[in-house]
Amino acid sequence: MARNIEIKARIENVTAIVAQVAALADGGPIEIIQDDTFFSCPNGRMKLRTLSATQGELIFYRRSDCAGPKESFYLISATTAPGTLREILSSGYGQVGRVRKHRTLFLVGRTRIHIDQVENLGDFIELEVVLADAEGADSGEAIARDLMKKLGISSNQLCEGAYIDLLALECS
Repeated sequence: MARNIEIKARIENVTAIVAQVAALADGGPIEIIQDDTFFSCPNGRMKLRTLSATQGELIFYRRSDCAGPKESFYLISATTAPGTLREILSSGYGQVGRVRKHRTLFLVGRTRIHIDQVENLGDFIELEVVLADAEGADSGEAIARDLMKKLGISSNQLCEGAYIDLLALECS
């Protein structure tokens, strides 16, 4: 399985953080509209990410729900029929919920930085430091913490769980 180190944090000012990230970035910005459908999954999380009518990704991942930098294990499979796949998975496993967002993607070294504007939830930044096969999590955590410092992301901004969990909390 592929691995990365992740953090998610709430942000107050999208324009300001985009400018900060752009100053560090090697690549981007890339604007992406995502519609993620989550399905029942006892061993982690399963979501279908729809990017267009003919482009999507089925993503399985497993990680802790803690607020700080955490290791995530994931598998991704592309699909050209996300609508049909959503119908199949919904029928077989049941939907947990849906997350719609506008994502601005930047690359800083081997880190993917996402500025996410999440429907009905607000604005967030995610860091995903990609790990090499034999690499320990510590080096990725150090990179994440360094980027957090450079971007002024404080520990009180960090979020636990996935967007689907945060949406469930908003609705309860």
